[in-house]
Amino acid sequence: MSSTDETLSNLSKEERRFDPPEALAAGANLKAEAYERAERDREAFWAEQAERLHWDQKWERVLDWDDPPFAKWFVGGTINAAYNCLDRHVDEGRGDRTAIHWVGEPEGDTRSVTYAELRDEVSQAANALVELGVQKGDRVAIYMPMLLETVVAMLACARIGAPHTVVFGGFSSDALATRIVDCGAKVVITSDGGYRRGNPSALKPAVDEARAKASERDGFEVEKVLVVRRTGQEVEWDDAVDVWWHDAVGGASTEHQVEFFDSEHPLYVMYTSGTTGKPKGILHTTGGYLTGAAYTHWAVFDLKPETDVYWCTADVGWVTGHSYLVYGPLANGATQVLYEGTPDSPEKGRWWKIIEEYGVTIFYTAPTAIRSFMKQGREIPDRYDMSSLRVLGSVGEPINPEAYVWYRSVIGGDRAPVVDTWWQTETGAIMISPLPGVTAGKPGSAMIPIPGVSADVVTEEGESVPNGSGGYLVLTAPWPSMLRTIWGDDERFKDTYWSKYAQQGWYFAGDGAKKDDDGDLWVLGRVDDVMNVSGHRLSTTEIESALVSHPKVAEAAVVGAKDEDTGQAVCAFVILRDEAGDGGDDIVQELRTHVRKEIGPIATPRQIMIVPELPKTRSGKIMRRLLRDVAENREVGDVTTLADSSVMNLIQDGLKGGKAED
Repeated sequence: MSSTDETLSNLSKEERRFDPPEALAAGANLKAEAYERAERDREAFWAEQAERLHWDQKWERVLDWDDPPFAKWFVGGTINAAYNCLDRHVDEGRGDRTAIHWVGEPEGDTRSVTYAELRDEVSQAANALVELGVQKGDRVAIYMPMLLETVVAMLACARIGAPHTVVFGGFSSDALATRIVDCGAKVVITSDGGYRRGNPSALKPAVDEARAKASERDGFEVEKVLVVRRTGQEVEWDDAVDVWWHDAVGGASTEHQVEFFDSEHPLYVMYTSGTTGKPKGILHTTGGYLTGAAYTHWAVFDLKPETDVYWCTADVGWVTGHSYLVYGPLANGATQVLYEGTPDSPEKGRWWKIIEEYGVTIFYTAPTAIRSFMKQGREIPDRYDMSSLRVLGSVGEPINPEAYVWYRSVIGGDRAPVVDTWWQTETGAIMISPLPGVTAGKPGSAMIPIPGVSADVVTEEGESVPNGSGGYLVLTAPWPSMLRTIWGDDERFKDTYWSKYAQQGWYFAGDGAKKDDDGDLWVLGRVDDVMNVSGHRLSTTEIESALVSHPKVAEAAVVGAKDEDTGQAVCAFVILRDEAGDGGDDIVQELRTHVRKEIGPIATPRQIMIVPELPKTRSGKIMRRLLRDVAENREVGDVTTLADSSVMNLIQDGLKGGKAED
């Protein structure tokens, strides 16, 4: 077997480097010595990070890895996530610190709450849930927009030991019903609706439909539905099941006696898509997860809770919203922004206006958002004063080098370092990232595992690839925030994540990666998205990055389509920048030549299609599966997980209009 069959080809080169700002480096939370310290005694290092939290009872053993892949961390310790996120800050004199600046989408609709106020509301919600019959171990589904009450609901569940499953508010009633039934949710917390692009968007009807489907299809009965009044729109009401939040929570006591749970007590179930079509319920437990979320938030973003204003734009329906909007920041006593709406409502510069208004210092968002702003140009962000920003973060998928540089320059004013973070729902916390005060940033590279994490890039057979080569990304040692299992399916957990390298006991992430000549890591996206062109395994990410480096291109998605001669051929879908107009008749050949020059003949697209939009999930990931359907002239598959299901019609209509060219 040739090396090209075994590993991913290493295509692109990146020579730009950005050193850490001197002032940030001098006062950084983590210095370079942390890597060696963690390597010398990994368990002692993680114990040190766990000490940053409040434990009612200290653990007896840091790690139990006696029955891999089933790990137990901080064995014998007892802890409460909500107490760590709220009560301890109040008890230690930080109750008057602002916890959250909430910004609604309608202009002027804002509210800021302190840690003391948030603790009182969470205590009220905890009492209300108990009154509704929720006990330790019962599951609660949360189907909400980005409201303060959403955070309160999550922490109230954590406070009473009821694992929550947060379902993104844009998912269909069928997707919601599937998740409710799979985890056996006793209560659903929702709202009448939320605001999206200036209009109220209903949520309660989807819950009613999901409840009916769960009952009729699966024989499962939801006992209570707790409803927040947000928009005031009319909703169907069942007095036997439905309860208004303002009645149940608003009338409850602010006194609640917190209970401490075993470190391995389930904290939440987060559903992620599975290859079988059945969503996987990823189980995270309390002590290890909270340790990982708090440590990485403090270390990777160099958080100074006394002075920083932090903003993560992720929805709480995704794991980023769990780890870096709720549990990590609040455990660290951070002041943060929570925004309800879309980046372009009621104006295109809404995000930049919020940064200016609240003096945001740390900003964490997705490459897909960055590229959408690139498409608009720099004129809009240049209207706002964003000099407060000192650290920028990227999450969700590999960031193209050109998007990285634009982000650093236009949004960060060429001052703020970019931490390009790699992690997954399953890992619970950031695994690979630069440290802003230590690492010289390389556009597009997640660099090396953070202190305490062990990762490698290996061949099919499990051999570490040399620098300059690609392969499969694996995690080679357990970590505290790791998933414990798939809810109700231990065998699927083992088969999905541990079977490929079972002999070595490694976690296989499902992503391809390469090591550059310095040994730094470049994540190349899902192995499923790798193309095999004439025996060369090519990453879609690198070809997309080459396309985006062209000044007329705002965003690109690449897929492999069947080809009689080469096995698969490169097909590209391209969105042009606004200033490029329609690009003209010669743009396709111009882009093909550009890719050939940047990477080489093997990566030259057979076909480039100019499109108005790309199909993306609500977390910002491009659905290349649907683009493969278009490239291979198949009927387009299931579009229910798209943020906008009409995008595929736009693409197909555009192609029928003659915009696809060879």
